[in-house]
Amino acid sequence: MSDIFSSGQFDFGEVTNNYSSSKDVLNEQGMNIGRHVNSYGQEDWADSGFAGSFSSDHVKNTMVIESSLQDNLQEEKPSTVPLASLGILRSSGRGFRRLHGEKIEFSRYDTAHIKPEPKIGPRKLSTEDILHLAGQKFIQSSSKLVDDIATPGHPFGSALIDLSYDEAKGVELVHNLLASAEKVGQQQYDRASRLLIQCCRFSSDTGNSVQRVVYYFCEALRERIGWESGRLKSSGKKHLVDLNVALMRSDPAIIAYHQEVPFNQIIQFTGMQAIIDHVAEAKRVHVIDLDIRNGVHFTVLMQALVERQKCPLELLRITAVGTNSRSTMEETGERLASFAQSMNISFSFGVVMVSDMLDLKENLFGLDSEETVAVHASFTLMTMVAIPGRLEYLMRIIRNINPCVMVVVEIEGNHNSPVFVNRFIEALFFHGALFDSLEDCMGQNNSNRKILESMYLSLGIQNIVAAEGEERTCRHVNISVWRAFFSRFGMVEEGLSTSALYQVNLVAKNFACVDSCTFDMDGKCLILGWKGTPLYSLSAWKFV
Repeated sequence: MSDIFSSGQFDFGEVTNNYSSSKDVLNEQGMNIGRHVNSYGQEDWADSGFAGSFSSDHVKNTMVIESSLQDNLQEEKPSTVPLASLGILRSSGRGFRRLHGEKIEFSRYDTAHIKPEPKIGPRKLSTEDILHLAGQKFIQSSSKLVDDIATPGHPFGSALIDLSYDEAKGVELVHNLLASAEKVGQQQYDRASRLLIQCCRFSSDTGNSVQRVVYYFCEALRERIGWESGRLKSSGKKHLVDLNVALMRSDPAIIAYHQEVPFNQIIQFTGMQAIIDHVAEAKRVHVIDLDIRNGVHFTVLMQALVERQKCPLELLRITAVGTNSRSTMEETGERLASFAQSMNISFSFGVVMVSDMLDLKENLFGLDSEETVAVHASFTLMTMVAIPGRLEYLMRIIRNINPCVMVVVEIEGNHNSPVFVNRFIEALFFHGALFDSLEDCMGQNNSNRKILESMYLSLGIQNIVAAEGEERTCRHVNISVWRAFFSRFGMVEEGLSTSALYQVNLVAKNFACVDSCTFDMDGKCLILGWKGTPLYSLSAWKFV
């Protein structure tokens, strides 16, 4: 067993995953993305439900944007887009990293995880629809390059029909953004900057979800161009405030997100149920939380434990682990203690504070042999992907503690590619779904939504797009990568119980936007998505 853990530091950038990788896309037939998705080639773009010719009025609307852009760039020869990046775009032809795994059998969700193809008619296209149509246009325009000279062709091809003016403008806007990212990847900064001028002209941080996501990606590209071209002395690293980390706070925007967008509540209830299932026969329960935030999820745990009839609870002990914000964690502990008292629960709360995760020791937890220990890691491990030595050290400590279960919640993204353009495309589709969910759940003019996007999501986008090296701390990887990493520590995946999956249904139905939520199983892991795009994963593990 010891040999497993001494094979060197884990490389999060080299694990092949089930959703996408630049290695797979070199196959001319498209990208083989594993059991979730079929292989998609370029021909799939045209088979998306949009057929026939594009109306002349709509062509005219978008040709104004395109012709002015071509005038600005006509003195420079276009360069071909990298094959790997085209492959990633092709994979989004019928949905970017679609959820097509094992269904969760809910009465109203038995087909909800499969999003229908865009259809001709009055239905409003989602942000992802616009992104993938723009990707189609980008591939078509790139495929028309012969000896670095663009050949003339229809501005959209046969795949688009009956788009509204706003939808057509959105497609063109995203197309220009993709073209700009390509030029940045090729270090053609002047051309990229001119493309960004067009993007900035038609994007807005107060517009629809397409305009908003393009706006923030434009800002991130501007910063990257600045430091790569030497106009800025550094990448301007800022304190990264991730939306999930920000949930520790209790400001109105965070509270509104918790109340109006279903993901956080679904994750909390399902994750706590997974712990409850594994401590069913324990009288003394000790939960170690690696990032407790506001601790509201433990109120769910308390209510479930106090209702047990066969095995009455003698003690619930919670230990919060952190490297900063001790006072905030202590305030969380006081609130939980007050709630426990109201439930007549014998309760103990402690904080393990270390200046560096390398200082964490088992004896700091004061473990009791009569306790049953569980570990809760919600949006925690991803923060250490950039510092794998510390992450591996933390996992060795947890392995030595040997909890009965470790519940892990992570971003289901692939934002750690060393290839800039690949990472950009992955992040664009991921955030497109996030922005779309905020618009559908909170409305376009919601002030709390504006705060969430500008204060939290924008900084994550900026870090993924503009930063490199140690400054690029936002390195989300998906469940396939985590499986490979956990296997090094002798961890095996535990199935989620029927009760845990029932929590998904129970919580989701309380939200008006539930029909756009998608739930799927990747093996034993629950994947939560929006209109088919994976966003979050929840899994349970034990050490053997």
